[in-house]
Amino acid sequence: MPFNDHDSANLEQLLESLIKMVGHANQTIDSLQKRVSQLEWLIKEQQLEQRHRHSIRFYS
Repeated sequence: MPFNDHDSANLEQLLESLIKMVGHANQTIDSLQKRVSQLEWLIKEQQLEQRHRHSIRFYS
């Protein structure tokens, strides 16, 4: 079944729309990964701070 100009235009619009959607999804994933990294860093810092507070100190 051959495509006519109208079908080709519709397919082109669909492809452009899908490309935009993928680009938007990638930006969202990048933002989420950045937030996860920030949370991981904060958790590690809090754990280090708690260890430091609860460590036994010996003074001579």
